[in-house]
Amino acid sequence: MLENVQKELNRFAKYVVTQSRSNLTRQKKNTSKQLWQSIDYDLKVSKNSFQLEFLMEDYGIFQDKGVSGTEKKYNTPYKYTDKMPPPSKMDKWIVKRNLKGVRGKDGKFISRKSLQFMIARSIYKKGIKPSLFFTKPFEKAFKNINKDLIEAYRLDVQKLMETTIKNNLKK
Repeated sequence: MLENVQKELNRFAKYVVTQSRSNLTRQKKNTSKQLWQSIDYDLKVSKNSFQLEFLMEDYGIFQDKGVSGTEKKYNTPYKYTDKMPPPSKMDKWIVKRNLKGVRGKDGKFISRKSLQFMIARSIYKKGIKPSLFFTKPFEKAFKNINKDLIEAYRLDVQKLMETTIKNNLKK
């Protein structure tokens, strides 16, 4: 029934998804492509309502809003307190970034497990700087959605009235 409103909500969501993905790539936060591929939306249309939901990997919120470390703080609701990120989760990131271990005191290269631990500990202490890859496009598009939705709703109501009048004239 409200075709124009549905189109407007789809346009809004597609813009947010596209810009969020672009921001990830531009900020070089698209190493595994997993987060980039997971960004999507779900628009549910029922008889009397619309429901728009944005989807992404669980860790995407931490990349977007950031996480305060134990030593460095950011303006974010998330923080490391007593638990460090799991070092094993750093492995794919290390490989994708082509990072090599540094030489230890004995002159030998440190193991990959040691490198994973060092990176996890660094993230624990320094945190994750907010990237706002999702927040910025969402807020930018949201500023204009009211007037766009009102216009779309107006067009839908106008179409409904015209159809109703035509049907009543035929009777």
